[in-house]
Amino acid sequence: MSQAVASPNTSVSLTGLLMPLSDRTLLLPNVAVAELIPYRAPQVTEGMPDWFLGQIAWRDLRLPLLSFEAASDGQAVVNSGSRVAVINALGGRPMVKFIAVLVQGIPRCIKLEANLARAEAVLSPLELDAVQLGEAVLKIPDLIGLEQKLADAGLI
Repeated sequence: MSQAVASPNTSVSLTGLLMPLSDRTLLLPNVAVAELIPYRAPQVTEGMPDWFLGQIAWRDLRLPLLSFEAASDGQAVVNSGSRVAVINALGGRPMVKFIAVLVQGIPRCIKLEANLARAEAVLSPLELDAVQLGEAVLKIPDLIGLEQKLADAGLI
């Protein structure tokens, strides 16, 4: 059985998803997203933080629906192009397998090379880094931090 070995001439790539938000574009590994679903109005509870949009039903589960923009010092925006990305939870909480994040439009797959350039950009809360892809600045979200924000607010 042969084993592939990377050589200096071998290109290593990763498939990423460009997730359009109202005020920025996030870059996630495609394996982070379980499914993209049409926007549906969440079940809202009074007195919740503005970044917590409510609960939505998905595959016999109730998922918290979040606005990443509002959670990281922006504003929640829901419009006719809004969709919901169901994200695999990474925090290791046994009762939390998925969270839902509002996105604007349809995420796009892209092949990323290992030599992706870092961008000089101001980072908001819940952003780990920024990369430059052509003219676009893409933000790397802190998905574990987003999940922790839910836990700190007592919502999971």
